[in-house]
Amino acid sequence: MRTAIMGIKPKLTPTEARADHWRMLRFMGLNAAFGVFLGLMIAALLILLDIGGIGSRIARAETPILPIILIAVPLALTFGAAVTASAIWMMPYDSKFRAENDNKPGRGEGDEDA
Repeated sequence: MRTAIMGIKPKLTPTEARADHWRMLRFMGLNAAFGVFLGLMIAALLILLDIGGIGSRIARAETPILPIILIAVPLALTFGAAVTASAIWMMPYDSKFRAENDNKPGRGEGDEDA
């Protein structure tokens, strides 16, 4: 995040910026979908493996769809958000523009990372 901290913004044309934004949105969407899928699979495993007796309670319920939704949706949203946030956190976006900005004139010796 050195470029963001130092206030150096990459020079992109509007077309390049639009393409870059679409790539980032696609990246976030794929990670969110993977996280939602992971959350749904964990909910299914909780129910199918009858962890804590939850599967047998759902099987005896009058309306089993409601507890399934109440278990699956929060897990899917939580895992989707966690996977997306960790993917954004680990995104190598800063290194994409580092070489271009490192050779700019006017940088002092105190600007370098330790």
